[in-house]
Amino acid sequence: MNSYFYLSLAIVSEVIATSLLPVTMGVSRLLPSIGCGVGYGAAFYFLSLATNSIPTHVAYAIWCGAGIVLITMLGIFMGKMPNLDTIFGMILIVIGVALINMNSPSLH
Repeated sequence: MNSYFYLSLAIVSEVIATSLLPVTMGVSRLLPSIGCGVGYGAAFYFLSLATNSIPTHVAYAIWCGAGIVLITMLGIFMGKMPNLDTIFGMILIVIGVALINMNSPSLH
């Protein structure tokens, strides 16, 4: 299967798990805590599959950058608007991930 598909599954799993963190109430609520653990476990599993053919530094940069942007977008849908510094920072992250992908010698 395509490594970028696995990477996408890793990103979605991590975003779901991170979104569940506040609901766990410090890991004191059982079901959200289990969901969080399963989400992070799936994220690392799929990331390990993705790194079979995507260089680790590239996969991790995409995983982190996409996760930050998606979590922020979820926050916007929940009424938490980011400030201009946050938006600018995310733009820099996207640019950085793009540069890593474009200039990674192991991808050419």
